[in-house]
Amino acid sequence: MEKKASTRIYYLDWLRVLAILTVFVYHTSRLFNVEDWAVKNPIWYPSVEVWNRFATAWMLPLIFVVSGASLFYAVGKGEGGLKGAGAFVRDKALRLLVPVVVCDLTHASLQAYLYRLTHGEFSGSYFQYLPQYFLDDFEWQGAHLWYLWLLFLFSVLLYPLLRWFKGRGQGVLSKLGDLLTLPGAVYALALPAIVLVVLFSYNSTVIYHNAGWNFLVYLWLTLAGFLVVSHDRLQDSIQRLRWLSLTIGLIAVGFSIFLVGLGELPAFGTWRYTLAWGSRALGSWCCILAILGFGRKHLSFSTPLLTYANEAVLPFYILHQTVILSVGYFVVQWAIPDLLKWLIVLPVSFAIIMVLYEFLVRRYNVMRFLFGMKPRPKAATAQPQAAAPVGQVG
Repeated sequence: MEKKASTRIYYLDWLRVLAILTVFVYHTSRLFNVEDWAVKNPIWYPSVEVWNRFATAWMLPLIFVVSGASLFYAVGKGEGGLKGAGAFVRDKALRLLVPVVVCDLTHASLQAYLYRLTHGEFSGSYFQYLPQYFLDDFEWQGAHLWYLWLLFLFSVLLYPLLRWFKGRGQGVLSKLGDLLTLPGAVYALALPAIVLVVLFSYNSTVIYHNAGWNFLVYLWLTLAGFLVVSHDRLQDSIQRLRWLSLTIGLIAVGFSIFLVGLGELPAFGTWRYTLAWGSRALGSWCCILAILGFGRKHLSFSTPLLTYANEAVLPFYILHQTVILSVGYFVVQWAIPDLLKWLIVLPVSFAIIMVLYEFLVRRYNVMRFLFGMKPRPKAATAQPQAAAPVGQVG
């Protein structure tokens, strides 16, 4: 194991921010793709669906990889690390579960209301709908915040293994990193995901799924992120292979979209299903490697913008879908070109989210707590400190 726990990897901060911005753009486009959603434009576009399927191939997988990388710094003793399982679980619960509960009890109900309203399943006001939400439609996973509770679960499940890697298993972790630096060996990390998507149907009632992947794939990617960031030479290798990874990733993901088409998934167990999902898993991992490689090459620096955005990224994620659906509900009804609708929804939603963050969340410690943020530092006693270890979306 070569990585020091006090080292901040700025390119992962940039990638975290850019990944959440991609999720934001993706969700604005869901107003227009062919898949159903809480709010939809009257006309749906297959071309937008192609973009959606491309984005889901690597978008959430990348976020789980980056989140797994952050666990390298959060686990174990030392500067930036949390001392012991109790402190680790407490930190994750405060940063990940509190926002989910808050969303459950507040704005998730607005998303559920808009779904019922636009699908002709309710005709009253939002306040008239609230009893139905709490009795029948309660979003226990926080609507789009399922990622946060899933990351909490993964963090707790993986903690014993990750703590061992940071302690007695350092030699094993180092040797594993050495093996993965062999020419092309890093692509072998795609194999568990390939096996999982081939063996288990995406529509299985046993293994849950969301945003294009079953949860076991996300679990593996979280661990893979930990492995990647633990070894400097492995990151060097990923950077050198970035163009090859990009080429393989785009071809494999494109091939999988071609095989599946824009309709229903092929039947589980058929050659078409196996080939489509296998190539998708390979392409996803290669796209992630390419993004990591280009990020390390070009984004290994910090700016005031990154400092601000890195703190804002979790509240932005928490607020974004509710704001998009609320703005989109009105805009899609306007008699204007659909492209113009999207060009309105995108900046207006972004502006509303940032205003809410800046003036409602960022400045008040109570709101910061509810949105999974740390308290504001006391200006009078603040002292210059070394860069903190990289965190995660949650």
